[in-house]
Amino acid sequence: MGNPTAWLAIAACAATPCFAGDVRVTVSNLRSDAGLLRVALCSEENFTRPTCQFTGARPASERMVVLRGVPDGVYAVQAFHDEDGDGDLDRRGFRPSEGLGFSRDAPMRRGPPRFGDAAIRVNGDGTVPITIRYYQ
Repeated sequence: MGNPTAWLAIAACAATPCFAGDVRVTVSNLRSDAGLLRVALCSEENFTRPTCQFTGARPASERMVVLRGVPDGVYAVQAFHDEDGDGDLDRRGFRPSEGLGFSRDAPMRRGPPRFGDAAIRVNGDGTVPITIRYYQ
């Protein structure tokens, strides 16, 4: 039967992600310390949707959110400066009135960036810088 401890470790890895790390998202270019910084780390199928697997929020003044226990893989990060703290990305017409940004500084043109433009590989602990942009 072999080593029972090894079999337990293999079984545990099958049930949960064995290689998981903490992703530290740091932001720059916030226009104020008001409100919250909201961050989501998403797989391709959830990118730019409210169903991202890993989310977090901290006071904007902290300029950083840590997402814990992220399994290795390919993701994209999206962040927005929720200045009024209501949990929604406010808009005026079709343009966001609160600042937002994406990993790899993926550009917004006539809508959100493509996943491939924002995609990053997560392998254990790491830091992802985001530059927040304001469109109004």
